[in-house]
Amino acid sequence: MNVQITSPTSLATPTVLMPRQAVPALSVPTLDHGPFTLSEDAAKNFSLVVFYRGLHCPICLKYLLELGRLQAEFEQRGVKVIAVSSDVHDRAQAMADKLRAPALRIGYGLGLAQARAWGLYISTSRGTTSIGIEEPALFSEPGVFIVRPDGALYYGAVQTMPFARPHFDELLAALDFALGKNYPARGEYAGPV
Repeated sequence: MNVQITSPTSLATPTVLMPRQAVPALSVPTLDHGPFTLSEDAAKNFSLVVFYRGLHCPICLKYLLELGRLQAEFEQRGVKVIAVSSDVHDRAQAMADKLRAPALRIGYGLGLAQARAWGLYISTSRGTTSIGIEEPALFSEPGVFIVRPDGALYYGAVQTMPFARPHFDELLAALDFALGKNYPARGEYAGPV
């Protein structure tokens, strides 16, 4: 079997964000909550930024339904929540209509360069999905980030696929521990190994 592998140096690669360091700027319009700018979010403890693939993804719908169900739990812990995709307004609205979670901030229009700056992977369209919705030509894969009010990364997880994302109930338990113990962000070491 002859497999051709493209050299990683010849392709643009996602950024690796470092805990305890500033995350990239993030400003997107939302459907019903005005413009969102992460640096102005004014969360008491954290902002939870959930990047999702878009309307075409049935797994994203299930994931965001769970986020909407638990949003009040996050807010009780001083965590503000936003879900963001590279979808255009109409597709984001169609997702919101399916979600029926009016309190959940839905950001849209994430630029792919901005997605890559956040370390998100970018996929190309495979056509129509299992739910009969056409994938955009290019879109970002999922990522979940917990950001401190000062803009420093506390937690980050990115996926190359729509599967096996962090569970929001587990994140709630982790936040309870982190807040109760003043637990620092980990993975911050960037020196020689």
